[in-house]
Amino acid sequence: MEMNESQHWNIHGNEELNKSSVSVRGTLNLISTYLNPDDHRPVIAFGRADPSSYPSFRTSSSIVEALVDAVQSRNFNSYPSTQGVLSARRALAEYYSRGLPYQLSSDEVFITTGCTQAIEVIISVLASPGANILLPRPAYPHYEARANFGRLEVRNFDLIPEKSWEVDLEAVKALADNNTVAIVIINPNNPCGSVYTYQHLKEIAETARKLGIFVISDEVYAHMVFGKKPFVPMGEFGSIAPVLTLGSLSKKWSVPGWRLGWILTTDPNGILKKHGIVESIQNYKDISPDPPTCIQGAVPQILAKTSDEFVSGLLDLLRTNADILYEKINEIPCFTCPNKPEGSMLSMVKLNLEQLEGITDDVDFCSKVAKEESVLILPGVAVGLKNWLRFSFGMERCSIEDGVARLKSFYLRHKLH
Repeated sequence: MEMNESQHWNIHGNEELNKSSVSVRGTLNLISTYLNPDDHRPVIAFGRADPSSYPSFRTSSSIVEALVDAVQSRNFNSYPSTQGVLSARRALAEYYSRGLPYQLSSDEVFITTGCTQAIEVIISVLASPGANILLPRPAYPHYEARANFGRLEVRNFDLIPEKSWEVDLEAVKALADNNTVAIVIINPNNPCGSVYTYQHLKEIAETARKLGIFVISDEVYAHMVFGKKPFVPMGEFGSIAPVLTLGSLSKKWSVPGWRLGWILTTDPNGILKKHGIVESIQNYKDISPDPPTCIQGAVPQILAKTSDEFVSGLLDLLRTNADILYEKINEIPCFTCPNKPEGSMLSMVKLNLEQLEGITDDVDFCSKVAKEESVLILPGVAVGLKNWLRFSFGMERCSIEDGVARLKSFYLRHKLH
C-alpha cells in the first residue's frame, strides 16, 4: 500500500539533543571523513585518548584474570543493586580512603557505566529551573553537552596556560551567583595534561565554600602523573567544601571498553546528604542502566592485585612520550605547546595560524592534515578553545615520531612565504 504524500506524521527529532551533541567522538568522526583512502600509511590517531589497542599499553594479565574469575565464580550473574555491587563499593571506598584524611564508607560510593554516566547522573541531579554550573574552558566536552541537553545553564571560566592551566579563581567569583550549584575541575587535566598543586586545590575548595557550592572533581586520570607535582585528590578538602569525585577503570587500568566508573561523595560534614544531593543521585540511579555485574565483581581483585610494575611501566611510557611530543612539536613554527604535560595522556597545543597559508582555523587545519598526512587531531574548538589542538600521546613512541614528522611536512608545504 503506497503512502499518501499528504499524510501528516506527528514525528520530529529532539532539537535540544541536536544542538547539544558536541563530542570528541563526533568531532573525530567528522574529521575522519577527510582521510584519503589512497594513502596506505597507518593513520596516526593523535585525537584519541585510548591507548589500549597499542601493545605497550595493553592491560595486565592480572586485571583480565580478575574478570575471568568473577565470571567463572557465577556469583555475579544477577542484577546488582542500583548503587553497585557491595564488594566493589567497599573495595573502592578502602582504596580511595588511603589518600584522604578520613575513611570513606561503601554508602558513599555509586558505581556507574563509565565516567560518562557519572557525568550524566550529576548533571541531571543539578538541572533544576534557573540553576547554573561553572565549567572550565577548555574541558572535556561531555559536561557542557549534558548540561545543555538538561537545560542547566553553563558559565565557563578560563584555565590559564601561563600558570600551568590553573583555574582563574577571580573569574569564578565573578561568574557565580545565588543560582550557581557547583564547579567542575578535572585533575589530572583533560585536555591540558596539567596537575594541580595542593595549594591551588585548597584555594578552589575555599572559593567553593565562600560561594556556597560544591566541587565536582573529575579524577579519571587519578595517580597518572609523571612530572614533579604529586597527585592530590580533591577529597582531601572535603571538610572545606563538599566534593563529588568521579573516576573509572578506563585509564589507569587501560580498559576503557569495560565501561565501569564511580561517584565518590567525599563530604565528612554531610552537606550533600542534608541538601538532597545524595538522595537524588540514588533516585536517578534507580532509573538508569547498571554496568555489567561481572565487571563490578572483578573490582576488588583488580584493586588488590594491580602490580606496581604495571603502573610504573605505564607512567614511564607516558613520561617518555610527553617529553618527545613537547620537544618535537615546539620545533615546528606553527605550533606552541606552552607546558610540558605532567599527567593524563593529553596536551593542548596552540595553532599559530599566522605561520600558515590557506588555513582558516583549527577545524580547517585538522581536516587538511587528515586528508594530506593521515593524521587525526582533535580541533580545540571541540573542547572549548578555538585555534588550539588537543593531542593524545597515549600511543607507541614510533607513532608519535612518525606523526610529528608528517606534521612538519605539512607545515613546510603550507608555511607562509
